[in-house]
Amino acid sequence: MELIKNIFFNTDKLTPNSEVKISYTGKFFQDQSQEVYMHYGFGNDWNNVNDIKMQKSDLGYQATITLLESDSFSFCLKNNNGEWDNNNGKNYVFPIEHIETDLVLVNDSLSISSPRKLRKSYIITKKIKLLIYKIIKYVPKLVTGTYTPKKSTNQ
Repeated sequence: MELIKNIFFNTDKLTPNSEVKISYTGKFFQDQSQEVYMHYGFGNDWNNVNDIKMQKSDLGYQATITLLESDSFSFCLKNNNGEWDNNNGKNYVFPIEHIETDLVLVNDSLSISSPRKLRKSYIITKKIKLLIYKIIKYVPKLVTGTYTPKKSTNQ
């Protein structure tokens, strides 16, 4: 997702309590700065302020952040020369979307807590598909008398 030029996320929506990878290909990447740090916080008041060193890659400078419960995620960037990229004084601010859980239906019979049931139904489905394939392929040969079994090569 790219909401502002040169800032990319590995997800379409920023949601609370999730990890997000941020890629920056702006001024500091283009100027080939040696080190870039992200200064970030949450909400309009910049709560839980932190700094993180971004890792340089072919895709830009990257950092992984865990988003907290808030309505927005804000950050600005600083390089090793003390220069700032703060989006022309506006900072980089992105909304954090809250998922409505009132409308989510939970089906306990097919939840991840019952992987054996899911695995068993998957295997049964595969067996049925294989049986149908064999019936379609071999029954006509048996009826017409053109079926010849393969000879074993293990003698």
